[in-house]
Amino acid sequence: MSYASTVPLAPGTLVRVPLGRREVLGVVWACAQRTDDEDARDLKAVAGALDALPPLNDGWRELVAFAARYYQRSLGEVALAALPPQLRDLTSQQLARRLKRRATTEGRPTATATAAATDTDTSTSTSTGPTILSAEQAAALTRFEAESGPFLLFGSTGSGKTEVYLRAVAALLARDDTAQALIMVPEINLTPQLEARVRDRFEARFGAGAVVSLHSGMTNPQRLASWLAAHAGQARIVLGTRMAVFASMPSLRLIVVDEEHDPSYKQQEGARYSARDLAVWRGQREGAKVILGSATPSLESWHHSRPAEGVDPGGRYVRLAMPGRIGDGALPTVRGVDMNLQPPKTVLSGALLDAIGQRIARGEQSMVFLNRRGYAPVLACADCGWKSECPHCSAYRVFHKIDRTLRCHHCGFTERVPRACPACGNPDIAPVGRGTERLEEHLAELFATAKRPDGSAVHIARIDADSTRKQGALAQQLAQVHSGEVDVLVGTQMIAKGHDFRRVTLVAAVNPDGALFSSDFRAPERLFSLLMQSAGRAGRDANYLAAQGSTAEMWIQTHHGGHPLFQALRRHDYPAFARQQLDERRAAGMPPFAFQALVRADARTQQAAQDFLHAANAAADALPQAAQVMRYPAVPLAIQRVANVERAQMLVESASRVALQRFLADWQPLLHALRREPVGKGVIRWLIDVDPHSI
Repeated sequence: MSYASTVPLAPGTLVRVPLGRREVLGVVWACAQRTDDEDARDLKAVAGALDALPPLNDGWRELVAFAARYYQRSLGEVALAALPPQLRDLTSQQLARRLKRRATTEGRPTATATAAATDTDTSTSTSTGPTILSAEQAAALTRFEAESGPFLLFGSTGSGKTEVYLRAVAALLARDDTAQALIMVPEINLTPQLEARVRDRFEARFGAGAVVSLHSGMTNPQRLASWLAAHAGQARIVLGTRMAVFASMPSLRLIVVDEEHDPSYKQQEGARYSARDLAVWRGQREGAKVILGSATPSLESWHHSRPAEGVDPGGRYVRLAMPGRIGDGALPTVRGVDMNLQPPKTVLSGALLDAIGQRIARGEQSMVFLNRRGYAPVLACADCGWKSECPHCSAYRVFHKIDRTLRCHHCGFTERVPRACPACGNPDIAPVGRGTERLEEHLAELFATAKRPDGSAVHIARIDADSTRKQGALAQQLAQVHSGEVDVLVGTQMIAKGHDFRRVTLVAAVNPDGALFSSDFRAPERLFSLLMQSAGRAGRDANYLAAQGSTAEMWIQTHHGGHPLFQALRRHDYPAFARQQLDERRAAGMPPFAFQALVRADARTQQAAQDFLHAANAAADALPQAAQVMRYPAVPLAIQRVANVERAQMLVESASRVALQRFLADWQPLLHALRREPVGKGVIRWLIDVDPHSI
């Protein structure tokens, strides 16, 4: 929208403007001279400028504009979502008072900052990192300094990728007194050790405000304070989740995307952007180096970092390889258990239980991974066949034994467990299948008589979204694991990534087969990554293993032990797995050899959702790029009904990214027009998801 101002306003200035009966936050995007007094009278006046803040710079505005254009969203939606929520409610006077208080507080010197003023060696300012780099780490840093990137740091779990990040940041800050670095992690609440390590490494040198965090777990005042520090250039390092890619950092010179393969970098609400991809785009546009790090890179990043071969010029990323573990520690031995040879209904094989028991007797820790929370996936009646379906979703409610509830993990609908079958009155309704709650209970029963080396009882703990719901629960549970209080840790994928458990010597995956034959072509990639990351939790401390006289192991219970995925996993051979998957995708014309988008419609009925998509498909026939874009028939989503809303989707695909983008941009007005026609009456909403991560 356009507004009039009596004073010149620079592009990027934050302003308060009237919108209907409200006054809202706005960003000046461009300025033009008034040429017609009558037109000027039709424009509402800017209520006031937040001139206590410097304008948002060209780089930030270009990033927001690109994200809006590429992900098919409005410019204003992306711009305001990228700003801290509390900033939207502040007047210029309130903001000025807040900044004055902040300046007064920061002006007081602290003992830490004063004592650290003469410390010039950030690489040895903490006890958490090695003082001497391995040969692989040194080689990676040498190439990083010599080349422009972007870089894919392909390092095995325990290879010291984090230390490479920190050394790169330290070198940057030492060279440039104003430079800023952005370190992104997939889920900051699951990686508290990284945050502590970054603060420990840099705050002693640069002061308490040198490192700030940006993530959704913070309060609005905390997020605003961090954003203001980054925007003013006071914060030298911003550590955050995907939202941090939009942080206003005027002197950004380095972006690190840790665990770049993680699906959490893809936003699933509103503007469905990929923070990893935007980080690469932002780095190239603003002249900042970019490091993507992972032990199991996304297949897109792996393909983009391929070396030149024959007529293939290679990818546009520079691959830095660190295959070895720090301290010459060995990667865990992968052991497969053929569940076809086990008795029916076996949950944990005898060999696995024996291996866990040996660990308990030696004072070591084991980790059992099951990616299904709750006590059981469903409650059922054997007499009439009733199952605990959710009345609002096309999914089952999960049985949670701890609070005796049936809970839908899609819409949140919760009820107490019925005393008898609601359909036939049979009191004997029973859980079917196993979740982490039931597995925890099962292990506690099996090891009830086992003893730790000191003679005390075995401690089984569980970490999942249910056990960590209360504030501070996750940190408390992780502290128990690190202190050695826990003997066997049961959990979902929350325990598989980002943690440095020094006493864990055995990791077991109980039921990983579900993703092998999924309709989603990315499912094997996600499974391999999850299992590889899980295996990486074992044997991270070579000195501890040597002292115990033990070896690290990864146990996989599967009915399909001959599957190529498990064969590659046994060898810790990600390149072989990636090669096989990329060959399949090339043959099928799937990403990264093609480009995709999903158009989704939500409606009161499945028929209405699909009718809208069919009409959209027909309308697209007249578009100039229609011949270059494959459009697949509309189908229901895997979970087609959530909270009484029916969902359908249509996949569009093209071998040309440019053709797909032009097609989507031309299609948008047609979709808006259809929404106002009779075929759109039953539609609640529709959206476009560019580069979808799950189909």
